[in-house]
Amino acid sequence: MNYIIREMKQEEYAQLSDFLYEAIYLPDGVQPPPRSVIALPEMQEYIVDFGTRKHDRAWGAEVQGKIVGAVWVRIMKDYGHIDDDTPSLAMSVYQEYRGHGIGTALLQGLLSALKSQGCPKVSLSVQKANYAVNMYQAAGFHVVGENEEEYIMVNDL
Repeated sequence: MNYIIREMKQEEYAQLSDFLYEAIYLPDGVQPPPRSVIALPEMQEYIVDFGTRKHDRAWGAEVQGKIVGAVWVRIMKDYGHIDDDTPSLAMSVYQEYRGHGIGTALLQGLLSALKSQGCPKVSLSVQKANYAVNMYQAAGFHVVGENEEEYIMVNDL
């Protein structure tokens, strides 16, 4: 599959709400929540006024002119928050485009950009059962905390 990994344009940031919904991990057999779940304050933190904060960065995967995956960071008090200087990462790829290396390429693109901009580290939260844990570990993330269901992971850039 041919795709382009690139920094998202400001006018594309509105699409992050779709990718936020897609980022919700669903174990096998679990029905997805209503789309309205992204209106919850703890979910809005990932996308509200994206692009207006100093450390907001987003990269997208484009296939035939359509953004099919996104990875973005911002400093926020989210599930993966470790301190007020470390951006937290969120990402997702539309279901029909998974399994083609797009997520890995997106992650590598953003991590490389963050490193070149002098960002020392980035954090995230991921469900322990999520297959993406392996991708994050392969990209250099390591577990710095956990609870019953989730890992808090950090990549020291």
